[in-house]
Amino acid sequence: MPELPEVEVVRRGLERWVTGRTVSEVQVLHPRSVRRHLAGGEDFAVRLKGHRIGAARRRGKYLWLPLEDTDASVLGHLGMSGQLLVQPESAPDEKHLRIRVRFDDVLGTELRFVDQRTFGGLSLHDDSPDGLPDVIAHIARDPLDPLFDDDAFYAALRLRRTTVKRALLDQSLISGVGNIYADEALWRARLHYERPTATLTRPRVTELLGHARDVMNAALAVGGTSFDSLYVNVNGESGYFERSLDAYGREDEPCRRCGTAMRRRPWMNRSSYFCPRCQRPPVSRRPR
Repeated sequence: MPELPEVEVVRRGLERWVTGRTVSEVQVLHPRSVRRHLAGGEDFAVRLKGHRIGAARRRGKYLWLPLEDTDASVLGHLGMSGQLLVQPESAPDEKHLRIRVRFDDVLGTELRFVDQRTFGGLSLHDDSPDGLPDVIAHIARDPLDPLFDDDAFYAALRLRRTTVKRALLDQSLISGVGNIYADEALWRARLHYERPTATLTRPRVTELLGHARDVMNAALAVGGTSFDSLYVNVNGESGYFERSLDAYGREDEPCRRCGTAMRRRPWMNRSSYFCPRCQRPPVSRRPR
């Protein structure tokens, strides 16, 4: 699943190549790709036609395209394999092309939504007072958002009876941090994923947030993390941060810090990767 850096790379591409263009035609080629638009594919196509696309926006893992002359936005959900590609109109259709958006200008390019597994899609939603599509208005700000409140995040952590990795993946607390970057930030902070949040001091939380920001900014600089050909930017190019991962996917490889073999443990239908020496598990205290 794409996380914040991967979605931000796509957002930047959309901002460059789609912002300011007016929709002339929309073709919905697979109904599952507009299933979150409850009125159906035909309604989706009709309601977009003739509208000008505003600057692409993102919160956490969600991105959207505001329609400048309305109070609505097109929300993009990439799912496991969704791709938003800007392609020449003359380019052959991709095998898994699901939605095509054409524009009324002479640039000769169109926006295509390609999705092999059809878990993602596009949908049109009314905007909330904050300018977000109403269906994601509850999503917390992400750590790269200038308005993210570190103190409020720390206070919320202290009130939660949970563990640190669960908190990092809780979209109501902090958005955009998925399994990969949570493992990377925790490795950098030398914190075990099962560390209770109630035991974290303010300096430790500040350090953890700093590492989360650093690792996601580093991923952004090289286009995100791509483990296969499914995640690409709007030009169809893969990211290269996989080569720089310190924890995720490195089971049995030596820790880059101490040399101990990295471990993997099943966790919430996912996996957690950690160094058993640098990230010691919390000691459970039994009542006497």
